[in-house]
Amino acid sequence: MQRAHIIGTGSSIPERILSNKDLESIVNTSDEWIVRRTGIRERRISSNGRDESTTDLATRASVNAMKMAGISPSSLDMIVVGTVTPDRQFPSAACMIQKALNAENAAAFDLSAGCSGFLYALTMVNNAIRAGMCKTALVVGVERLSSIINWQDRGTCVLLADGAGAVVVDSTEEHHGILSTHLKSDGTFWELLYSLDGNSYVPEILQDVNKRPFHLKMDGNRLFKRAIGCMAEISREALEHNSLCSHDIDLVIPHQANIRIIKSLANNLRIPMERVYTNIHKYGNTSSATIPIALDEANRDGLLTKGAHVLLVSFGAGLTWGAAMLKWSISDGPGGRLEQAPPAPERQ
Repeated sequence: MQRAHIIGTGSSIPERILSNKDLESIVNTSDEWIVRRTGIRERRISSNGRDESTTDLATRASVNAMKMAGISPSSLDMIVVGTVTPDRQFPSAACMIQKALNAENAAAFDLSAGCSGFLYALTMVNNAIRAGMCKTALVVGVERLSSIINWQDRGTCVLLADGAGAVVVDSTEEHHGILSTHLKSDGTFWELLYSLDGNSYVPEILQDVNKRPFHLKMDGNRLFKRAIGCMAEISREALEHNSLCSHDIDLVIPHQANIRIIKSLANNLRIPMERVYTNIHKYGNTSSATIPIALDEANRDGLLTKGAHVLLVSFGAGLTWGAAMLKWSISDGPGGRLEQAPPAPERQ
């Protein structure tokens, strides 16, 4: 049976930085409170006046991943995108990305699994490759959460941000790559994180932000407790499935929701924070994009060596959660120039 392995990673983030100090002028909060409660110091927010739509961000991340993989868009058999903020209700973000890439041979579709979207999409591609239905695929996690923020709710507006990450997945006969994926959901807790109609207020400093007719609603305290337990449980499931223990894990790349959740997860698994990758301090929570963005950074920074065991784990709206165990197969030092957003046009 063919295995699936990642052969390229890429990411793309908006140009604009929104700092905690900036948020102090929008909502009743402070830099000290945000850092202490979340670990976030700044985040990236997209603008309508720049090429930073969901499709734009995802396409640049995909180009970066394909450059590293050394493949052309025509080689793609499938494009699967995890997102809850596509540019349109339909067609899918995946079809818009397919058009932008000119990936004429790829089947393309979206998955809606909240912050677990990337791992759900990765699982679909892994299964397709193992079943012989696909050889080369693109998996994307992308969000413009700024478009569904209630900027008057300090419990959520300080957390959310925009960005995209992507991986190219190929088939191999070697015993490495995606060793296993594990998915769970529990719709009985949907009210802990959901969308609610109405979203009109836009802060003066963010007048060019994209807006949707709904906003995100979250029960943070209850969600916090569920996230830690569910992520720890499914991480152990992934370890046991592959006959591994915590000492065997070279790097954990968790969903970047809250630094306190990440630290609690590491403590629960008895994995030191030195082996847990975090970038929440500079990007905030980009939902389905957090894991692929972090994976790309860790890869380009040389933190992932060939043969390393990498645990990916997420938790999101639905409720959904998931984990993937990887045996890394990209050689050291991939490097490569990242395609980012072009400079912002000068204001008149």
